Amino acid sequence: MNTQIAHTNGKSVIRLAGRFDFNAHRTFRDAYEPQLRDAQVRELEVDLGQVDYLDSSALGMLLILKEKAAASAKAVALANCRGTVRQVLDIANFGKLFRMD
Repeated sequence: MNTQIAHTNGKSVIRLAGRFDFNAHRTFRDAYEPQLRDAQVRELEVDLGQVDYLDSSALGMLLILKEKAAASAKAVALANCRGTVRQVLDIANFGKLFRMD
């Protein structure tokens, strides 16, 4: 999995591409941890538009991010949720936990 980070007006966008599975754990953590430490960041948006596969371990990683962000008083949103990625998120009821588009 590849990641790109963009910052705009207190929001960090973490763009993911490829397979979001257990093997992406370290890459994902390395992308979001600096954003959580940055006092200027108030919101993190995880852009899933280029993710072609997502499994239960990825769901767990998103939940860990949500918990850590809440502890840092930061919001988390999921963006560009489409196709099978959206289906997996919907089945897991992530729409009740995250703002999603």
